[in-house]
Amino acid sequence: QVQLVESGGGLVQPGGSLRLSCTASGSIFRSGIMGWYRQAPGKERKLVAQIAAGGSTNYVDSVKGRFTISRDNAKNTGYLQMNSLRPEDTAVYYCNLKYGTIDYWGEGTLVTVSS
Repeated sequence: QVQLVESGGGLVQPGGSLRLSCTASGSIFRSGIMGWYRQAPGKERKLVAQIAAGGSTNYVDSVKGRFTISRDNAKNTGYLQMNSLRPEDTAVYYCNLKYGTIDYWGEGTLVTVSS
């Protein structure tokens, strides 16, 4: 069983930055596709960014140029660097690891962008 633990959420002013981390237990992290999803109040959970085992990335259009996803397989940890944050980025952010047909999820970390 894989456990994912997120950290780094919090309250930030518009234009500020946060860095989310996701640490995985077990040995499959380096072979899986890691992603960050977010769910705003009253809305569906949606993909924000993904990084493949080989390092290729993709982003939803609304965060391109502002967010950067990365991973350190030696530490079983993935990251989401979020810059130029906007109020509409407010959501619970979830770490996801896809391994074969199985999805693993963290419990989420709240990001609030407000003045």
